[in-house]
Amino acid sequence: MANFYNEQRKLMLDELNLEVVVRDLENNFETNGPDTLGSYDEARRWYGMVLNNAGDIAANFIWPRAAAVDEKGAVFDNGDVQWAEETKENMKVLADAGYMGGTLERKYGGLNLPVTVNTVIVEMISQGDASLMNLFGLQDIAVTIQRFGSEEQKERILPLFSSGKVSGSMDLTEPDAGSDLQGVKLKAVERDGKWYLDGVKRFITNGCADVHLVLARTEEGTKDGRGLSMMLYERNKEMVIRRIEHKLGINGSPTCEMQFNMAGCELIGKRRFGLIKYMMSLLNGARLATSAQALGIAQAAYEEAVKYANEREQFGKKIVHFPAVYQMLKKMEAEIETSRLLLYHTARTVDYEDMYERKLQRGENVRAEYKKATGLASFLTPLTKFTLTEMANKAAYDSLQIHGGCGYMKDFPIERLYRDARITNIYEGTTQLQVVAAIGAVTSGLFAEEMENLGKLEISHLAESKAVILSYLEKMEQLVKRVVAVDSREFLDYTANYLVEMASILYRLYLYLSLAEKYEEKRGLFRYFLMESETRLTYLSNLVENIAESYGPGISEIKKDFIR
Repeated sequence: MANFYNEQRKLMLDELNLEVVVRDLENNFETNGPDTLGSYDEARRWYGMVLNNAGDIAANFIWPRAAAVDEKGAVFDNGDVQWAEETKENMKVLADAGYMGGTLERKYGGLNLPVTVNTVIVEMISQGDASLMNLFGLQDIAVTIQRFGSEEQKERILPLFSSGKVSGSMDLTEPDAGSDLQGVKLKAVERDGKWYLDGVKRFITNGCADVHLVLARTEEGTKDGRGLSMMLYERNKEMVIRRIEHKLGINGSPTCEMQFNMAGCELIGKRRFGLIKYMMSLLNGARLATSAQALGIAQAAYEEAVKYANEREQFGKKIVHFPAVYQMLKKMEAEIETSRLLLYHTARTVDYEDMYERKLQRGENVRAEYKKATGLASFLTPLTKFTLTEMANKAAYDSLQIHGGCGYMKDFPIERLYRDARITNIYEGTTQLQVVAAIGAVTSGLFAEEMENLGKLEISHLAESKAVILSYLEKMEQLVKRVVAVDSREFLDYTANYLVEMASILYRLYLYLSLAEKYEEKRGLFRYFLMESETRLTYLSNLVENIAESYGPGISEIKKDFIR
């Protein structure tokens, strides 16, 4: 039987030392109880069993049902939304196995997993069925309640999530507030000490859920993010689902338009912190999950391409022997493997951020460490979503190309994977918004500071490769200085996409260099990725230089042709 928890995932996870994080999660292994862990070695063995079981479920239960889920989709009937039967079965299996409360504390019925371990689970489930991740991944709703809710809210709601008795929904988007969430108009009105929601939400994933976190305007007369709060809403008759969307992909996940008619709700945390603190925390978690979703789709697309290329014969031989085909396969392999390293490294950074936050809450003096971890996580999260979602779209595109005309037909899984991939670089913040979120770390010096670790690596087998990477890093630092010196926000925004892509390539080279130095079997793929990267880095650096030379501060001249 197949298992998605393969050797590559095991190797990369094993290379991440999570002992400090796990010690903190497990109270330094001093807590007694039937479900507690006694040592880091025991934790690693248990995580391995959890991941192996999840990989088995994803490969042998979820994947075989994915085509049926896509065909049936979710059904809307007079205000009621029903998942496909196969989706219900998938969710039940995951709930029975305990995965619905992956990162929740044990006292609420959760598994108390590190974010990094849970991210691998999300990736494997996404490889099985990307639309299922949208439902499973919304357990981030519960994590947000755990972080910011009252004790009464946590004790009431979180065990229901852990047991799989409820599903969640993150209600942000409105007809006139998509990427610009400061424009949210849905109101939360307070009357006699109770709160009520009034207004419309649109494009809401699993809007038919039992428990919702709703971004709402509590401060009358405000028009920006400072007037928004987070509300906890439990489904009742005062919210009407108007319709579900007919989508290109992820059809197993219903996307709803909802009307709140003075629906009773509760405040989460403090007023005015809804967008600037609570929703940003929730969004960062969702962006990490979407990155894992994209990687799962890419892995599935790659495996389908390899399988088809080894079966399909043309001109008297299997097409895997054609350079045009194995070139695409090799590039897919390199992009997927380096992107996986980036995802796991980012997840570990989030684990460190969460750890320092817990320490602060316990009164420990780790504010400097928390600030550093938060800054790095705030950079790596959008960088990861930028990288992995664009990569997944390219992998699905190339896999379908390898399938030829067959790939365009519903007889092969790649047609579904191709459609499912397309949303990943749109929702939870488009690629363009991820660039906006990441470019600050590139221009402020945070990226350069992080990359100083590259120079400290002791590399012998790949010393020449390390020198090449350092030379491109130096080139990038010069480009950043040149762009910043122009002192034009529009010029910076115009070149940001190229600089962030360079940062992504260099950071993955830095991470993969260490792995390839340690494992000889990884060196061939590393050298291939470096060769491909040199070409791309040279192109991007020349492009930025030419733009600076040709336009400089006058970059806005380019857009005049499109103004109507």
